[in-house]
Amino acid sequence: MEDRNFIDLFSLQEIIRGGVEDALPGKVWVRAEISEIKVKSNGHCYLELSQESEEGLAARVNAVIWRSRYAMIGRYFEAATGSPLSKGQEVMLRVQVTYHPVWGLTLTVDEVEAAFTVGERELQRRRTLERLAEEGLMDLQARLRLSELPYSLAVVSAEDAAGYGDFRRHLLENPYGFAYRVDLYPAAMQGAAAPQSIAEALSAIDGVRPAYDAVLILRGGGSELDLSCFDDYSLAVAIARCSVPVFTAIGHDKDVHVADQVAFTSVKTPTALADLFLDATAAEDHRLETYGHRLKLAFRSRLDALEAQVDKLELRLKAGDPRNILRRGFSLVLDEKGVRIHSAAGRRKGEHVRVRFADGTLETEVTEVRHEEI
Repeated sequence: MEDRNFIDLFSLQEIIRGGVEDALPGKVWVRAEISEIKVKSNGHCYLELSQESEEGLAARVNAVIWRSRYAMIGRYFEAATGSPLSKGQEVMLRVQVTYHPVWGLTLTVDEVEAAFTVGERELQRRRTLERLAEEGLMDLQARLRLSELPYSLAVVSAEDAAGYGDFRRHLLENPYGFAYRVDLYPAAMQGAAAPQSIAEALSAIDGVRPAYDAVLILRGGGSELDLSCFDDYSLAVAIARCSVPVFTAIGHDKDVHVADQVAFTSVKTPTALADLFLDATAAEDHRLETYGHRLKLAFRSRLDALEAQVDKLELRLKAGDPRNILRRGFSLVLDEKGVRIHSAAGRRKGEHVRVRFADGTLETEVTEVRHEEI
């Protein structure tokens, strides 16, 4: 066998280690996405960092935050962002690059810049809003018309979510006795799967006939990262294009998401959304009650007018009653057959005549007929 020049594996690894550590002798800031994260029982945190390009995965490396640093870094990051370090986050880390002959290349993390993670998300949110505006999707929901008496409601929420429970109790146990139909369409309400899950629920709701009066997307409080799924472009498109008015109740007062801005109406909490529908029903109930009162008044007024006309007719009838005429001093003359005699013409001597007064009747006989002009 021909002699060849070679080095053993350990020597090769030592050369690589030397080259890496000579090239990067100090700590550097690295921007990457957390593709995997595991916290071991011993307190050490192990990360897999990656970077995507248009062609796919561009780079991947392992990193570690030793227990002595992770306790402090983890608390600081969660306090600043409202969420713990987790898979899918874009992060800026300060690392020491090391190379071990057995374990290979490792980045040892000693600091994480929380402001970077929040800032990147806000930048992406603005880009999403700009894109939606360019595509004419920002005001599609605003063009829809809500029923004056919304009754049939489709709710998109996690079935066991506290916010959904609060909404149901506040709406259905209302002191007025108002009744509503509430159908739940369960969906993931945080994380990477949430946008597609909610969009699928909206698609199912949109296909129901007769259509619902409104769609309600409910999510109680949470950290900024927990709620970041509601800034997703695909979810915003699904909300904008829904043919039923979509109401959102996501997070707290400080949170305004892309989903809120494309929806028909947005409020801050599930109970506030329940109040919105209760107020709408109460307003319509009051309007109908007022309308009924006005109908009663109109009917009473018409009835009074008819009664007045009847009273006038009764007066006229009374005024024309022969008995009332007789009471005023007049008399009524009748022939033998009881037919009223209007004049002396045609009367004959000896004819029987009856003269009626208010207080009695005289039975008489014609003794003479004289004709006189008055």
